[in-house]
Amino acid sequence: MNVVVLAGGVGGARFLRALTEAGRDVTAVVNVGDDLDVYGLRVCPDLDTVLYTLAGLGDDERGWGRANETWHALETLRELGADGWFALGDRDVGLQLVRTEALRRGDPLSGVTARLAAALRVSTPLLPATDDQLRTWVETPAGAFAFQEWYVRRGHRDDVDAVRFEGAETARPAPGVVEALAAADLIAIAPSNPYLSIAPILSVAGIRSALEQRRAPAVAVSPLIGGRAVKGPAARMLERLAGGTTPAHVASCYAGLVDALVIDPADADEAGAVEALGIRAVVVPTLMDEPAQRRRLAEAVLERAGAVV
Repeated sequence: MNVVVLAGGVGGARFLRALTEAGRDVTAVVNVGDDLDVYGLRVCPDLDTVLYTLAGLGDDERGWGRANETWHALETLRELGADGWFALGDRDVGLQLVRTEALRRGDPLSGVTARLAAALRVSTPLLPATDDQLRTWVETPAGAFAFQEWYVRRGHRDDVDAVRFEGAETARPAPGVVEALAAADLIAIAPSNPYLSIAPILSVAGIRSALEQRRAPAVAVSPLIGGRAVKGPAARMLERLAGGTTPAHVASCYAGLVDALVIDPADADEAGAVEALGIRAVVVPTLMDEPAQRRRLAEAVLERAGAVV
C-alpha cells in the first residue's frame, strides 16, 4: 500500500515513524508554515523534526532537535549579547548551515531536503508542501505574530483569534506532491494540529484541490485524546476557533477532505457525532509514546481505514 501523509510537528513525525516501522511505502508532505530565518540561517522545524525522527536521531524527550545535543553555539550567541530566543543545538546548526548555503545558491527547498534525507539515510520521500515562501501568522488579542514569535518567544500564551498564511495565494505545490497524492492508495492526515500544522499545507490551492478530487480514501487521525492534546496548543485552539474539543470539532476542520477520522477509545462516545457529519469514525488507541503503541495505531489505520471508507 502506497500511503501519502500530510504531517507537521511531533505528532506527525511519530505517525510517519509508525507507518515506516510497519513496512509501508510512505511519502510525507510536510508543513513549511513554521519556517523562519534566524541567526542568518533558514530553519525548517517541521521538516527537521520529521527528518531527525525517521533517521533515528531525534530527541524523543524534548520532541524536537537532535539527541545528544550540545549548546555551545547558542551559549556563545547569548554571551555576545544576542537574544538567543530560538534554541538551535550545535549538531542542528550544522544542518541549517548546509540548507541555508544551498538555498542561497538558488536550489529549491524540495531538492535540498531530498539531499539532506539521503545523507542521513532516510529513504522515505520528504516533500515540503511548497518550495515557495509560506509563513503562518496568528492573530491574537495582543496583536499579530509570526508563528515562531508567538509559539517560542511568547510561549504560545496568547489566545488565537485567527490564523493566516502569508504567501498562500501564490504558493504552488512542491514537485512531486500532487503526483504523490494522485498515485496514493491511502491519504492520511497525521495527528498534527489542524490549524498550525495541517492548515498551512491545505492553504496551497493545488494540494487542497488534489484532496478534494482524490480517488484514494483519506483518513485523518485526531490529535486529541479525551478532549486534550498530547502536546501543544491544539485543544485550546479548537475550543476557541471551532467551538469545542470533541472529535466532531476535529472532523469539522477536514470537511470534504477526509472519509474517516481515527479517534481514541477515550472519545468513543462521540463517534456518532462524527458520523453525523458524513465522516466515518474509527476507534483505535492513538497514543504513540511507545513503539508498540505506534505499531498498533499504524496497523489499525492501514487495516481498518480501507474497510470503513
